[in-house]
Amino acid sequence: MSVNIEPTWHDKLTSEFDKPYFQNLIQFVRAEYKSHRCYPPGKQIFSAFDHTPFDKVKVVIIGQDPYHGPGQANGLCFSVADGIPHPPSLQNIFLELKNDLGIEVPQSGNLERWASQGVLLLNATLTVRAHTAGSHQNKGWEKFTDAVIERLSSEREGLVFLLWGGYAKKKGAKVNGAKHTVLASGHPSPLSANRGYWFGNQHFSKTNEYLKQIGNATIEW
Repeated sequence: MSVNIEPTWHDKLTSEFDKPYFQNLIQFVRAEYKSHRCYPPGKQIFSAFDHTPFDKVKVVIIGQDPYHGPGQANGLCFSVADGIPHPPSLQNIFLELKNDLGIEVPQSGNLERWASQGVLLLNATLTVRAHTAGSHQNKGWEKFTDAVIERLSSEREGLVFLLWGGYAKKKGAKVNGAKHTVLASGHPSPLSANRGYWFGNQHFSKTNEYLKQIGNATIEW
């Protein structure tokens, strides 16, 4: 099956594309996009991979579902398109960034600037039906993104995995902690953040400290 994804990722994931679960998944996604409004736009489904080639990944942030409101999702977890108001979780990400590194909250919530520096912004499920959270879960995307994480864990070294919230912690449970740094905290959503499980995790400065230690360029958050 031909999948329009960044070449280095295509090479790493080509064995997944031929598996029955993935073929069924693509049929499901095509049918959904034909019959319903879905997000992100079709050309942006694999944006996380297109912006961050396999051999350029330094940091992995794991999200769950794309945003399901109009114009929000752009294929990168927690990110929104230019000109779209910051959703609550993204607001709290930017607030922690300010607390941690003194970086002022940016006007745009588009995180392509992170992705281009090697931050893989990976949702577990890559598509969603408009206004229906979780509508494309358990259709095969999770199996595919598990394979993505497994390839990174086994074939790369010195990555930082940021696991925010219970779902991400479970998703990243098999990451090889001997080869990589794993930082876990509560989710940046208001429910978790306001209970004290998010603010103060200092994941942005800790990520850069680790990258510096291993001689890698740090991320300009």
